[in-house]
Formats: sequence, C-alpha cells, structure tokens
Amino acid sequence: MNFPHFFIDRPIFAGVISIVITLVGVIALSTLPIAQYPDIAPPTIQVTASYPGANAKVVSETVATPIEQQVNGVENMLYMSSQSSSDGNMTLTITFKLGTNLDTAQVLVQNRVAIAIPVLPPDVQRIGVTTKKQSPDITMVVHLVSPDGSLDQLFTSNYALLQIRDELARLDGVGDVNVFGAREYSMRLWLDPNKLSSRGLTAQDVVTAVQEQNVQVAAGIVGAPPVPKGATAFQYTVSTQGRLADEKEFGAIIVKTGANGQVTYVRDIARVELAARDYTVNSGLGGKPATAIVIFQLPGSNALATSDAVRKKMAELKQRFPSGLDYTIVYDPTVSVRESIHEVQKTLFEAIALVVLVVLIFLQTWRAAIIPL
Repeated sequence: MNFPHFFIDRPIFAGVISIVITLVGVIALSTLPIAQYPDIAPPTIQVTASYPGANAKVVSETVATPIEQQVNGVENMLYMSSQSSSDGNMTLTITFKLGTNLDTAQVLVQNRVAIAIPVLPPDVQRIGVTTKKQSPDITMVVHLVSPDGSLDQLFTSNYALLQIRDELARLDGVGDVNVFGAREYSMRLWLDPNKLSSRGLTAQDVVTAVQEQNVQVAAGIVGAPPVPKGATAFQYTVSTQGRLADEKEFGAIIVKTGANGQVTYVRDIARVELAARDYTVNSGLGGKPATAIVIFQLPGSNALATSDAVRKKMAELKQRFPSGLDYTIVYDPTVSVRESIHEVQKTLFEAIALVVLVVLIFLQTWRAAIIPL
C-alpha cells in the first residue's frame, strides 16, 4: 500500500489532518510578516526653510549652502540633496544607511541645523527651519474641488489648511501633509509708488510701521504690589487691542507724521484687502482650479494601511463639508499594489481549482479530490 492510499482508505483521519492544518494556517495568518524582504529604501530626513521674496539662486547661496555645510558628515549619512525653488523655498533631503534609527537621526540633524541658523537671513530665522522624518515619495494626492463653481480656490485652500490638514497629519503612517497652491488668508497692502514718492516714503517705511503697530503686548497690572498703603484696594489687569483684525484697522496705521501735524495713514498710500498670501503656485484638476492636498508617507510605514486610513478619514470629513465642496483622489500609487495582490489571490484560487480538477479526473473520486484542500 503506497502513501496516498493510506489517507484515501482512511477519510476520517485524512479529514482531521486537513482540518488541523487549516486551523494552524488561520492562526498563523495574523502573525505572518507583511514583507518577506527587509526595506530596500534607505531612511530619509528632510529639512525645509523659506525665504520670502528670494529667487532660487539667492536661496541656494544664503540658505541651502550654510545648512549643507553644517549637516554634511552627520552620523550614518549616505548622501544628501537639496532643491531651491523660485518661490523662496528650500528642501534638503538627507539619506541615511539602512537600519538607522530615524528618531536619533532627526535629533542629530536638528542639532547640526541649529548651528547654521545664526548665519541665515533674518526672515528665514523668523519663519524657522523645520526638520522632519519624511519619505520624499508622494503617497497620495487629494483634490478639493467645487463642482458647481460656487467656491473659489481661496476658500477651498483655507478650508484644507484649517479643517483637513491637521486631521490627516494625525493618521498613522502619514509623515507630512502639504497643500499645493495654498492661498492662506493674509492682509495685503498694495502700495502706490506715486503716492509713496510724493510723501517721501519707501516700502520699508510701511513695513516698519506695520511691525511696530501690529503687535501683541503685555500692558501690565495697575495696583500691583508694592504700592503705597491705602493707595488702592484693587488690582486691575490692563487689556489692550493687540493685533489688528480687519482692513479698516490696518488702513488706520500711521506711517508718517509731518512737522505741522499732518498724518499719513496706510490707507492714504495703499489699497488694503484680505486676500491670499501667495499666488506663485497654482493647482488645478480637469482644467478647473482645485486645491491639492499632498500626503507623504512616514518612512517604514505600510502604504496600503496609510491609504486606507486617509480614504476613511476623508469620507468622514466629507460629512461636514459645506455646500458646493467635494473631493476626489486622482493619484494613489497603492491602487496598482492592490491590483497585484488581487491577481495573486486570483492565481492562487485558480491553481487550487486546477489541482482538484486533475485529481478528480485521474482518480475518479470526490473523496480524493477534497483531500488536497
């Protein structure tokens, strides 16, 4: 009696063995590793800085170069590359050896960047330099659109910045969330060169006046000790207006006072409006303006799980979208991965069916055909 006939003649025993193998496989399924091979993409740290009004050459010379000189040679670094754009932004990507602890690498890079900060331009220091754990590859792009055209890009951009970006950034596996074509609300002063010249003013005079008068100050306390005995029985905290809030208040900023008491206000030399801070980058979809929310994956995370989490969160956020606002996901590289997994599953089931069919044809018994399952 050969080996196959031992199980064919004992169907109950063969069935028990098959059930045990199936149960062991189901139990082991949840503990199997997601990937058979280790990560082949080395971990990366990104350093970003912004120099408003500067072109790519100035950014490269005054921002990128000092930071690169200090970061170069950080522990376990393989290489680094930087990009300086014409909108004043700089991105430095440092690539480390496989197996490097990203938390440690981030601290080491941040310490090196701190050494370079004192030699950076004042505007860059004021905005700050950011160091993040982030993969350079885009994981997903979500577009906010207004199908009926009732909402402009200024609204959709600020809705993405205020209501969506922080929600997505908190998801597991998300390294960073950027809004391309962002139109952050800002108070814009459109200066009239002729009016400035006639009053002997420059653009810097206006900037200085705004910086001095649009401030939040601690005005102090009235009646705080030590005070003369009996002078006051109460203490009062002094509250001031603080930062300006609308076009009228910004227009009332005093830029210059003449010898005879003439006062020049911002509204006399400029048009004041609440509009977008930056118009240099535009995004669109299908020939119409749209706000692109770009999601970067956290190094070492699962792209499929991250994609599922983003889709679930966007479906949840859509429930409170204002009328006329919708979203669509056009770019998602994980779609091809899902299709590949589906094809593997399909091939596996086809192979099992063929094995059963071959056994059934040659042995002419259903009992023998069920055993391989």
